[in-house]
Amino acid sequence: MTLPDDLKYTKEHEWCRVKGNRAIIGITDHAQSSLGDIVYVELPDVGDAVKKGESFGVVESTKAVSELFAPVSGKVVEVNDPLADAPETINEDPYEEGWMIQVEISDEKELAELLDAASYGKFVEEEQA
Repeated sequence: MTLPDDLKYTKEHEWCRVKGNRAIIGITDHAQSSLGDIVYVELPDVGDAVKKGESFGVVESTKAVSELFAPVSGKVVEVNDPLADAPETINEDPYEEGWMIQVEISDEKELAELLDAASYGKFVEEEQA
């Protein structure tokens, strides 16, 4: 399981990379591995609002359909549109090419509630025990 140190994580298995007042959001390597082959992704539109802890989309694999939960609140400013035609990119490269949305963060204090790589790794280990 790959866990880049520069990301923040949720217990719902999403990650975010903070750049200025923006958060780039996707699902973790652990999540994509657990889901199996991803065949479909449904994401919000640019301009939509997302709220921390609430669903912002769906990812469907050969095994299951899973909701995506926002790690932070804000306005969607960019969507990774190529995922619509190539959802398997999430399996192949969940932290770079497989990102899902970019959000303009509305409350930076929410970032403090997210997990660092070590804490997320420990959480996954405990969850699997």
